[in-house]
Amino acid sequence: MSPENTFHYALSSNNAWAGYKAHQNPHFFPKLAGGQAPEILWIGCSDSRCPETTILGMQPGDVFVHRNIANIVSPTDINTTAVIEYAVAHLKVKHIVLCGHSACGGAAGALSDGRIGGVLDTWLLPLKTVRYNHAEELDAITDEKERVIRIAQLNVEAGIKVLMNNPTIREAIAERGLEVHGVFFDIGCGRIKELGCGTAHKSSSTISGDHVVRGKHGQLVFGQDGEAEIAAAQ
Repeated sequence: MSPENTFHYALSSNNAWAGYKAHQNPHFFPKLAGGQAPEILWIGCSDSRCPETTILGMQPGDVFVHRNIANIVSPTDINTTAVIEYAVAHLKVKHIVLCGHSACGGAAGALSDGRIGGVLDTWLLPLKTVRYNHAEELDAITDEKERVIRIAQLNVEAGIKVLMNNPTIREAIAERGLEVHGVFFDIGCGRIKELGCGTAHKSSSTISGDHVVRGKHGQLVFGQDGEAEIAAAQ
């Protein structure tokens, strides 16, 4: 399919989707147009294989989103900081999810000794720092794919530390119980697992039963073992 045909197919698919959603629920789009009240801020990678709303089994309006190359969270990045400020201080989200993923090109680039070129070399510096801070562990991993997975996980842990020291987030945690989660998406099987960092790490000893994140049309259920399942909203 040519690029032009791909674009026109996307427009046609959108028309069909909009028609189906409106037929299924005539109030769906008018309600969306009336405002948003997402409970989740998702910070993820721009990778086309990691569409947050799709992999969470949720709907438009359920997830506020910020994505960039390799889901890097830098305290000096005003773009990320602005999204956090709006989501936490104004939308009052209940959860912040930082998600890394397998087969991440940015993670692979950070493991390379060569230059990628352009602004990407500058952007990946925090991930390069993660590499050097964990050089012994990473160098001991002989399988290249596993090494990429591990640095991607370490990148999430580093990003969680930045989030947990953000003043807006710290205030929301103390004042209204905002939760921060570090997770990892396995593209090969489509599943997300928690990495045990963030507020969940601090309170894991006191959590009992399943942890539920509800959207408007479904809910994501985290079990004690970190596994998550999609269920219909109650």
